[in-house]
Amino acid sequence: MLRKMDKLLIASNNPKKIIEIKEILGDFFDEFYTFNDFGLESPEENGTTFEENSLIKGVYGCRKTGMITLADDSGLCVDYLNGEPGVYSARYAETGNDVKNYQKLLEKLQGVPYDQRTAYFISVIALVYPDGKKIICEGKVEGIISTEPKGDNGFGYDPVFYLPQYRCTMAQLSKDAKNKISHRSIALKKLKEQLEGRS
Repeated sequence: MLRKMDKLLIASNNPKKIIEIKEILGDFFDEFYTFNDFGLESPEENGTTFEENSLIKGVYGCRKTGMITLADDSGLCVDYLNGEPGVYSARYAETGNDVKNYQKLLEKLQGVPYDQRTAYFISVIALVYPDGKKIICEGKVEGIISTEPKGDNGFGYDPVFYLPQYRCTMAQLSKDAKNKISHRSIALKKLKEQLEGRS
């Protein structure tokens, strides 16, 4: 039988992210909290990798509250652009607006042939304990950057991230289908397996 831990702080105020985390890790924690519950602002994410940024948020939340803290940093990496937008995915265009971000990406890839538009979404999750212990898990989904946005579900770069095996963009998948295959879902399931092994 699983041993439930009392409380988990999710180092985010993103409602969609919080719902996904609760659905996958609900068996392990009785109560979930966010930065908003403690009046905390997110710390500056000045790391150069997804793991560094995830740990910055996780360690910050844990130190401020004394609670086990889960943080994730995720983004899109395009092979033709040497990994851009990478850790700058959320603020790729100056305004940090979803549509402007993917429009900038499409402009940079204008004229680039289909077979050179390969990309992947990545999520790195850090679970930080008050005693200093840390668990890091990573999830990836590979795809192709389309030439135009399609689909109304999802957010961020989902409308231009084409999944050849599903013949649609991430934004054309249903919420349930996306949650089963998303990079964050993959990372969370890896974390769940580690927690099951520890209980």
